[in-house]
Amino acid sequence: MSTRLDEVPPLTDADGAGGALHRLVAELYPICRSITGEGVRTTLRRLQQLIPLELVEVPSGTPVLDWEVPPEWNVREAWIANSRGERVVDFRHHTLHVLNYSVPVRRRLSLAELRPHLHTLPDRPDWIPYRTSYYRPTWGFCLTHRQLESLPEGEYEVCIDSTLAPGHLTYGECVLPGQTPDEVLLSCHCCHPSLANDNCSALAVATALAARLRGLKLRYTYRFLFIPGTIGSITWLARNRQRVDRIRHGLVLSCLGDPGGMTYKRSRRGDAEVDRAAAHVLRQAGPAHAILDFVPYGYDERQYCSPGFNLPVGCLTRTPNGRFPEYHTSADNLDLVRPEALADSLARLVDIVRVLEANRVYVNKSPYGEPRLGPRGLYGSTGGDKGAVFDEMALLWVLNLSDGRHDLLAIADRAGLPFEKIAAAARALVSAGLLA
Repeated sequence: MSTRLDEVPPLTDADGAGGALHRLVAELYPICRSITGEGVRTTLRRLQQLIPLELVEVPSGTPVLDWEVPPEWNVREAWIANSRGERVVDFRHHTLHVLNYSVPVRRRLSLAELRPHLHTLPDRPDWIPYRTSYYRPTWGFCLTHRQLESLPEGEYEVCIDSTLAPGHLTYGECVLPGQTPDEVLLSCHCCHPSLANDNCSALAVATALAARLRGLKLRYTYRFLFIPGTIGSITWLARNRQRVDRIRHGLVLSCLGDPGGMTYKRSRRGDAEVDRAAAHVLRQAGPAHAILDFVPYGYDERQYCSPGFNLPVGCLTRTPNGRFPEYHTSADNLDLVRPEALADSLARLVDIVRVLEANRVYVNKSPYGEPRLGPRGLYGSTGGDKGAVFDEMALLWVLNLSDGRHDLLAIADRAGLPFEKIAAAARALVSAGLLA
């Protein structure tokens, strides 16, 4: 018989989860990803070795809602050479050096002609910025401001050996069937090049969650999406409009490896069950967390929560996008991502899933007065017995609020008790015949 998630011990880092997650991030980090191309496929094929991931290819030019799948972009090399033939900027040294989606170019330019195509961060002179031009044909390079300032006047040769041609947008989908067709959606983006926290951390954590849930007896069906940002979620929604009504809960995952506290951004609905579950878990985990209201900016939650779909999908991060200085720069590297932070993110995500799996609405079958619990073996017969079998207050709260209107999560919040204590009390009361 399959094991239920509530029968599995809570996740700790005793088994070295953080180290394993960091090693996977380190494998994915050097790959040059974009919204299309071989880098995405290489990334997804690596994850395919760990979980049952199906790769879906959508041809360029396919209409998707108000958008269209773009041409596929691939880059083989990109560099700037000085008059002596020395490469002063080279894509082989860092994938951020090329403007993402640059058109091919091979020409000689003066420094003055080259400068408009160079992107730096003057206030962070040793960091390379991440820049893209997905839908405007152009080319460019990103480099440190210190590099730019060191370039002497003279002639430079530039080469971007890339292709923009009809191809495919690729995304990965892993479905773990549950007892019901109702779904929990877990979505993360796989379209950024070497950015360890904003990209690779969520890919690793989502993969680890899918691996942990695989083979368990699940109430819900779990759908994991590894998609290019914005155009990927729009493409998936366009292709799956007939099934989105099955989504009962959803989370967009990103930025799960930095040392900041956990942050949850509510869905557009604001009071969805997943909003309540995430808030409860983060409160119980400790004070270093934040709960944010929905805004139509950020990651793919804004697509899932667009008014026509209005799905119950929130966003789980540590430090949110744009709120850590390393965001979208070369400083978002393997030093920023900490094994202990990855392990903690996975643990909190598992806790949220535990709540969603176990949350129910019950009815007290003996609502007139307080039923006798001692004879039913639910706690010790001596008043004030600290060795009681079950948490007495959890039992009493569940009995009192199981009126068909309060779910277990509402009871846990009202009681100020961890959800797992309330859920354990409910299971005991069901076994004793006191709850239905």
